[in-house]
Amino acid sequence: MTTTLAPQQVARRPAPAASASKTRLTLYWVAKHAVAIALSIMFLGPLVFIALTAVMSDHQALTSQLWPETWEWGNFADIFEKAPLLTWIRNTLIYSVLATVFMLLSSVPVAYALARFRFPGRKLAFLLVITTMMLPPQVVAVPVYLIWARFHLTGTLWPLIIPMLLGDAFSIFLLRQFLVTIPRDYSDAARVDGAGEFRTLVRVILPMAKPAIAAVALFQFFYCWNDYYGPLLYAGTDLDNWTLSLGLAAFRSVHRVQWNLTMAATMLAMAPVIIVFFFAQKVFIEGVKLTGVK
Repeated sequence: MTTTLAPQQVARRPAPAASASKTRLTLYWVAKHAVAIALSIMFLGPLVFIALTAVMSDHQALTSQLWPETWEWGNFADIFEKAPLLTWIRNTLIYSVLATVFMLLSSVPVAYALARFRFPGRKLAFLLVITTMMLPPQVVAVPVYLIWARFHLTGTLWPLIIPMLLGDAFSIFLLRQFLVTIPRDYSDAARVDGAGEFRTLVRVILPMAKPAIAAVALFQFFYCWNDYYGPLLYAGTDLDNWTLSLGLAAFRSVHRVQWNLTMAATMLAMAPVIIVFFFAQKVFIEGVKLTGVK
């Protein structure tokens, strides 16, 4: 007895050749991006672990059970009750934002001068700027600390913020590398129209250098946000001036057993950096690419 299939059933059945071709394409894509997939899992794995541990109960944290039995969202509220987290966030924001702004105000003119001006000793000056990048901060920590102690600024974050008014060698280097690639025709046209150097920098060069400026600003902001050595050296004795890095280290030592609270505090400390990078990643990647390749 023969069975006759309806035309609709025949049409719904996928063609073997098309299905095999789709499978091959999928396997080819996975093989082509295998390294990227492996690196993504490697980098996202710890982040997922921290996020899941942050919403676990105290008894389940750091056990063999990786998925929360109960979602303890109250862990994030408990952190604010057990630690002055808002004070740490405020101090970290003050340090990061002011240091970044001061760095831009001082580094951009220096990079512009090294890239566009022709004066005797220009290459030597640029070499000196690069040389300062090779000097570890720990080498000069003692004499610099004594200087700030004479001004009675130890115990605060100002010894970390004020030096940014003198520029940052790494930021000057990146900005200078980008500004060199901008054709001189633009600045020459501005001078023909009667613009001075300051107006040329503000109205012509800076709008074209936005990717590089965004890149160095993000570098500086992330460095200050995660800085532990500087705040420990200058503000370690004053609890009211602690940053997130110092506060999290103390919080971990006090609540060593409560890893769920420690992970929740870590998530709150990481959240602003992740949000900033998420919204600025296009400009950041473009700035790094332009300053590095060109």
